[in-house]
Amino acid sequence: MFDALVLDRHDGEQVVEIRTLEETDLPAVDGDETLVDVLYSSLNYKDALAVTGEGKIIRGDVPITPGIDLVGRVVSTESDRFEAGDFVIGTGWQLGEVVWGGYTQRLRVDAAKLVPLPDAMTPHQAMIVGTAGFTAMLAVMALEDHSTTPADGDIVVTGASGGAGSIAVALLDALDFSAVASTGSEDAHAYLQALGASEIVDRSAFEDGPERPMERGRWAGAIDAVGGNTLAAIIAQLQRHASVAAFGNAGGHEVHTTVFPFILRGVNLLGIDSNTCPNDRRVTAWTRLADLLADDVLDRITARTIPLAAVPEASRDVLDGAVRGRIVVEVNG
Repeated sequence: MFDALVLDRHDGEQVVEIRTLEETDLPAVDGDETLVDVLYSSLNYKDALAVTGEGKIIRGDVPITPGIDLVGRVVSTESDRFEAGDFVIGTGWQLGEVVWGGYTQRLRVDAAKLVPLPDAMTPHQAMIVGTAGFTAMLAVMALEDHSTTPADGDIVVTGASGGAGSIAVALLDALDFSAVASTGSEDAHAYLQALGASEIVDRSAFEDGPERPMERGRWAGAIDAVGGNTLAAIIAQLQRHASVAAFGNAGGHEVHTTVFPFILRGVNLLGIDSNTCPNDRRVTAWTRLADLLADDVLDRITARTIPLAAVPEASRDVLDGAVRGRIVVEVNG
């Protein structure tokens, strides 16, 4: 028997509670069935929306366990990719949305939704990184794939005090890029500088959008976690043939721009989808995360660990903007 944070509906109302379950309560899965003892998950914005019912995140049948991230140890598997005792990571692939996610001490999951935990990374560190850090790594890789190098100049990171943004700053610094952090949180300046930011720019420099279709080409590249007017401003300020990797919409899902930066400067807008990223690229990303984020860097990333029972209250804090950095969920805590 094991505990899980279960989301259900009673009389049309959402209910979230800790339940004691048995393996027979776990739904069957398509593919190579793998039974995992979950060690940690994390609390992301999407998880907070699901747990509080503020967003239409859950698209599967209920009951369901939220949690779009997990790391754990394989108990048994039908896959030839893993064996009992292996440590594995699960992110995306509709975990915690359509199929059961990481807020449970034991989970039945398709092996295709899992990748190996790198040897150089502990399970707890993997969830400090989580979907946020994985997304940041994919963004950095996308810039590299489009020939962005440290010699090109400054790379601006918007929403830099958030989980993905702060890890993006640390990754860029580890790769010898000059990372300029954009944030609206004055008390995050020292934190971002400790992670490697060479300069801090207030978010107000971007949030009203561009003044002209094309402005001075300042940025050799960008990682955008905000969207909306901020992304439009970044596009107008990219240098010739520079790229922006975009994955967020905290500032709005509509982007009002023109074709001029694309056809006159040849800039690139790169969409980052961490949910359905192919597994070979996932393995590459996690391997690089383990290599680039040394223990002392991970220690500088703001993170706190909470038990399963604290997830509902912490979810409200996340939506209220009262959380900086990462929240790790110790499912056995």
